[in-house]
Amino acid sequence: MPRPALLIVDLFSRFDFPDGPKLAPLALKAAKKVRQIRDVFDEEQLPVIYANENFGDWKCGFDQLAEVCRHDDGPAGDIAKLLFPGPDHYTVLKPKHSAFLATPLALLLAKLDISTLVLAGMALDSCVLATAIDANSREFSTVVVSDATACVPDRRQAALTLLRSTGGVEVRTAQVFLRSHERGKGH
Repeated sequence: MPRPALLIVDLFSRFDFPDGPKLAPLALKAAKKVRQIRDVFDEEQLPVIYANENFGDWKCGFDQLAEVCRHDDGPAGDIAKLLFPGPDHYTVLKPKHSAFLATPLALLLAKLDISTLVLAGMALDSCVLATAIDANSREFSTVVVSDATACVPDRRQAALTLLRSTGGVEVRTAQVFLRSHERGKGH
């Protein structure tokens, strides 16, 4: 039976990069959808995995990174409080765009016997996109939850079009995903 995992990409951020101020409110909106999905995964005891960049700080662990964000004001703090990892969640630090590149993610997914990845996070046009393409190339069923992703508005449609054109990545809204997940229970 297919076993899904929720992969939350790069939602812990200080938004201190060029598009950060534009992305911050969009990321908070996406994080609220992510929380709905995460709650369902938690209720069903399905894996939730956070993959986040390390802000270029190679001495920082994931918990430290999340804690720094949790104490920020504005969207960074709001997102970190909303999505702070629980004790049953998994975390992976990533150095580049894809959550697979130079991380133990593939090994973790194999150990958890995962066949389907549900992706959410930011940015849709870079890190989520790269992770989705890598997941598909590794033969995972891959679903990107479109409204649980943040993206600079003028890049969103191109990223969604590219994902749909791969033929190997499904793009769904949170509502459609949750409804289809409910119908398909009993993984």
